Amino acid sequence: MKAPDGLLAVLDGAAPPALLPWQPAALPPADVEEAARRAGWRTALLDLTGVTGKDAFMDRCAHDLWLPEYFGRNWDALADCFTDLSWPPYGNGGGRLLLVRGWQAYAAADPHGWGIARGILADAVEYWQDKADTPLAVLLEEATSGDTSGQDLRP
Repeated sequence: MKAPDGLLAVLDGAAPPALLPWQPAALPPADVEEAARRAGWRTALLDLTGVTGKDAFMDRCAHDLWLPEYFGRNWDALADCFTDLSWPPYGNGGGRLLLVRGWQAYAAADPHGWGIARGILADAVEYWQDKADTPLAVLLEEATSGDTSGQDLRP
């Protein structure tokens, strides 16, 4: 399956990294990972399915993103981890693509917390835009038809 032109433009450097909508039914994670790999990017999947509070959100980030043991499980520590990439097990360099699934229930249960989390993601994308050797883009799963919770991607 072919990746959408917007994602391909980001992966090949023709468009700046951004927070982009993503429909896993149309573009499964394996296809995204393959497109990213071909472009020299690394991927990570943050699956927030079932997360409804900050503590569970922080735990899921720590687990899914392989955050370092010293990660403090608070907003500042999360922001620090997204702007200091010396900790990932796969090393520095190359683009990074973060796929975020299941965030809608968290956004509905804790709109303030999701707003902070989404803001941290947006700030990290912006931070890495000036570092050509390590761009960061984020794909946010779009709500499926019939699911109206959390469709707004704004903080």
